[in-house]
Parts: sequence; C-alpha cells; structure tokens
Amino acid sequence: MKDYLKFYINGQWVDPATPKTLDVINPATEEPFARISMGSAADVDKAVAAAKAAFPKFSMTSKKERIELLQSIMAVYQKRYADIAAAITAEMGAPKNLSEKAQAAMGIAHLNTNLEILKKYEFEEDKGTTRIVREPIGVCGFITPWNWPVNQIACKVAPALAVGCTMVLKPSEVAPINGYIFAEILHEAGVPAGVFNLVNGDGPGVGAPLSSHPDVDMVSFTGSTRAGILVSKAAADTVKRVALELGGKSANIVLDDADFGKAITGSVFGMMSNSGQSCNAPTRMLVPAKRHDEAVAIAKAAAEQVKVGDPNAEGTVIGPVVSDVQFEKIQGLIQKGIEEGATLVTGGTGRPDGLNKGYYVRPTVFANVTNDMTIAREEIFGPVLSILPYKDEEEAVAIANDTVYGLSGYVQGEPEHARKVAARLRTGNVHLNLAGPDLNAPFGGYKQSGNGREWGEFGFEEFLEVKAVLGYNAA
Repeated sequence: MKDYLKFYINGQWVDPATPKTLDVINPATEEPFARISMGSAADVDKAVAAAKAAFPKFSMTSKKERIELLQSIMAVYQKRYADIAAAITAEMGAPKNLSEKAQAAMGIAHLNTNLEILKKYEFEEDKGTTRIVREPIGVCGFITPWNWPVNQIACKVAPALAVGCTMVLKPSEVAPINGYIFAEILHEAGVPAGVFNLVNGDGPGVGAPLSSHPDVDMVSFTGSTRAGILVSKAAADTVKRVALELGGKSANIVLDDADFGKAITGSVFGMMSNSGQSCNAPTRMLVPAKRHDEAVAIAKAAAEQVKVGDPNAEGTVIGPVVSDVQFEKIQGLIQKGIEEGATLVTGGTGRPDGLNKGYYVRPTVFANVTNDMTIAREEIFGPVLSILPYKDEEEAVAIANDTVYGLSGYVQGEPEHARKVAARLRTGNVHLNLAGPDLNAPFGGYKQSGNGREWGEFGFEEFLEVKAVLGYNAA
C-alpha cells in the first residue's frame, strides 16, 4: 500500500495541519491500495492564501507565457499518461482499455483544447469609445468527482490556467490518486508556486470551507445535485460565482424511423460504459409502444453481451462500480424497480455469476417502465437501463422533459426528424444518432443539472470577468 499523505500548497508538498488518514479502496478487490491525508479548514486557509498571493503576478502574465506553460504541462502529462490511467483503474475500477483510451485521454484533450482556444482568443475589444476587457476572475475553488476524475480536473484547471486564474483543488476522496499525480505533473511542468494547490479531503472537511471561503472568487463543482445545493448555500454569503455540473436522468428517444438494431444496441453499450457511472448516460430509453417488445429484445441481447469482470483483464467491458456505498445504492434501486412493477428483462440484484468479490453489478434492463417509477426518476449511476413506451411523439417529448434534471438528451431517427425533436428537449446537450462528445461544445445542464458550462470556449469564458473601460478611445 502506497502513501500519498502530503498536500500541494504554494509549490511544495506539505504535511496536513492535523494528521488524519483515509484508505483508498480498489473496488475490484475491496482492499485498500493507498492512503491519503484528510484535510481541514486550516489546510484550506493555507492553500487559499497561497493562491491569493500568487494571483496578482500570474494574472498579469502574457498570453505567450501561458501558452508555453500549457505546452509544458502537456509534455509532462504525456510522460505520466500510463500512471494516470493505471491510477484510475485501481481507484475507480475503470477497465484498462477505458482508462487508457478515454479516461486519461480526456485530460490531455482538455489541455490541448484550451491551448488552441488561448492562441486565438481576444481578451480585449473596442465598442465605440469603450474598451471591453476580459480578465481572470481570481482565486478558484475546484471540487471534482470520482466517475471521470482527471477529465473533470482538467476541464476546470486547463481553462483557469489559460486565462490567468489561481486555484485550489479538492479531488474526490474516493478516487484521489490521479489528482495527486496531476499535481506532480503541474509541479514538474513549472507552474509557479501558489498558482495551483491541492488539498485532499471530504465535503464537510474541505469542500465546505473552500466553498464558503471569503478569498475564493469562484467555486466550480461537479457531483450530485444534493451536494451542489450545499456548495451553493456555502458560497452564497460571499456572493462568489458558482458553476455547477450536477446529476442527470437523460432520456433517449428512439423514433419510429430509427434503425432499431443500431440505435438500441449502440445506446445500451453507451449507457453501460463506465459501469453506467456517467451523469449524462442515456438511462431512460423511450420507444414507440407498438414496438416496445421489439426494442426490449434488442436491448436484452445487447446487455447480455456486456462482459463484467476484472478491469485489468482482456475483454472486460465494464468493471466494478466505485464503492460499497454505490453498490448498495444500486442494489436497492434495482430491487425498487422490481417492487414497483417494472419488468426485469435481464440482470437484477446481486453480483454477476462467478464474481464473488468486488463491487460488480449485473447489467440490468427493465421494460414497461412508467415515468413515475423510482427507477425513472432517480439517478441510479450504475449499469441499469429503463425502457419506457410512448404512444406518440408528443408523449415522448413530455416524458423526456418530465424530470428535475436537464443535463443531456438523445434522439435516434431520420436526421431531420431527430433535429426537430431535439429542439423541444430541455437539456444542455442533445446527442443525435449516437453522436459522440465534442470538446469544443459546451457541457452543462438545465434545471437541477446545474448552471454554467464547461468545455471549449464556453468553459474558457466561465473563468473571466468583464470590465468596461469607458472613455478609453475618447478623442
């Protein structure tokens, strides 16, 4: 077992103010493989003070200097790429192939995207006699989740560095090792002391004092809606900017003119990827009532091809879910689906056959689900698909929008038809015909899925304040 007991504050690895440790559990074995320190308000105070002290100088660096810094970070990240991927597999159970080709890949992708935006971005423009200036917002507090850990770290840190902000990161204590390695990368790349700081810990111990800190100008949080509300309340007294990327219960409308085999099979694989632990996963599949049984048969066949197993083994499609807490929550919701009368098509409670240890969940499909059932309302965050029949397109749109969430939506069908349906969905993203992610497109949600946007130029601008200098060009 390896220890990661220091915090990164003001360019140095330092001991916590009060010693307290937490074991990091490998969800495939249920055994600890690392230890971290758990921080407190005193550690947050030190980290924020370092970020505040570093801001005046770093905020005035030139675009050229920040371009060179991002390039240096990318070079070191590439050297540590395998370490990042291996850490993610160990701490949150992502299959080796997914960790290498998607999880770790998203970190470098966000760095590169923000580098390219920075090269072209104009921070000043004139409107008549007034100059409009876009300036870094200041000290940022980042609270990131365990499900796409380095993705969420990089999509906050990269734009913040690019525009000249300083920051304090609290990664998830459930999957913190990739964040520790990320801090090592930034140190080796030459990020100036105090610009980036890392304090490990949980929400009450570190997240709350970071969100409420008077010297933090912005807090950016990714996680559950429940925790996002707590962040907003903690931040309210200091009227700081709050960016939230929260939960989802995304509808996937399969239109009658879709290629059912392709659309449903692809949707099942996409939804169950990462063990269903993606906030934008298409967990509610809406199908024409007259073709419900046809859709169910296709979904069943697809789900039964999803191989669950050791994340380091060849051929594994999904590994375990991240923790015993998540495992028990998912088991309870599957049981709730059965009790409320949904048709269990495949999967169900318990571990898959042959897996007696590890937080492995059976790929599960429910049919004949109605939108008032718990499994259609709550975010399960596991490989559990609900299939809901609809009688016509009006009802499909109504069901899709009948949720407190609004992070993502999916529409499968003839392209022009799908576009028209997409226009009616109240979600921050809509994927047409299994379209993949776009790093230049804004990512974020409507309603209780959050506010603000990440990724691309929209995410870049979240970290900027706008100043008007009147009379700048007066004669």
